[in-house]
Amino acid sequence: MALERELDKMQIPMVKHNIWDDPKASEFVRRHANNSETVPTVAVGPTVMVNPSAGQVLHAMQEHTPDLIPDGVEAP
Repeated sequence: MALERELDKMQIPMVKHNIWDDPKASEFVRRHANNSETVPTVAVGPTVMVNPSAGQVLHAMQEHTPDLIPDGVEAP
């Protein structure tokens, strides 16, 4: 998955959920992805993004969780 590789390169922490094994995660994704199972669906604070770029995730982190961004990491 491209997003996971990009975030991993930037050492951005992630918590992954398997929507096929976790009914709550599946419901969350469907609620935010127009009732589809589009992944990745990413939540950063109150912001939820469906199939975002690494830059979009980083921008949301800058707004909501700047303490989780490693030093020296900038939006691609």
